Amino acid sequence: MAVFRVERTSNYTVMSNYHLRDKTISFKAKGLLSMMLSLPENWDYTLAGLARISLEGKDAVRATVVELEKAGYIHRHQTTDKAGKFGSNEYIIREYPASHEPPPEGPSPAQPLPENPTTENPSTG
Repeated sequence: MAVFRVERTSNYTVMSNYHLRDKTISFKAKGLLSMMLSLPENWDYTLAGLARISLEGKDAVRATVVELEKAGYIHRHQTTDKAGKFGSNEYIIREYPASHEPPPEGPSPAQPLPENPTTENPSTG
């Protein structure tokens, strides 16, 4: 059996594991979303800006952003100026899809963890 070891250094990003475990999106989408979540808010979130920091071209980044939009992780809004002309795209990047609420912390009361079984009304038969 193979053994993988992780060598940790510094410069960490804290993010939810939700998208990493989502089986409905590709590895490429998981990687791009992780990258986007690791960048500062004032970073250049354009397709060209994202392509500059990856091996992927602008078209591949665009296709992946569209995949993340369809999955609900990214919401794109076209801005307009005072004259009504189209401006830039504004992106909202989420750790969870828009259609899903974040999972509650810990086990649900209906399904406790096996190591913490419910003790209400134990059977004494």
